Amino acid sequence: MARVKVTQVKSQIGESGRHRGTLRALGLGRIGRTAEHDETPVLAGMLRKVRHLVKVESV
Repeated sequence: MARVKVTQVKSQIGESGRHRGTLRALGLGRIGRTAEHDETPVLAGMLRKVRHLVKVESV
C-alpha cells in the first residue's frame, strides 16, 4: 500500500471544530508537524477536508 507524508503548513486557529478534530486524527496540531499514513479512501477524505492547511507528499 502506498504511503503519504502529511505536513501541517497553516494554523488551525479560526477553523471549525471538525477541521481541528481532523488534524488531531491525522496526528497533526502544530505548524511543521509531519505524519506518515497509508493511502486509503478514508485518509483521502480527511485530507480533502483540510487540504488548505496541509501539504501532502508521496513517500
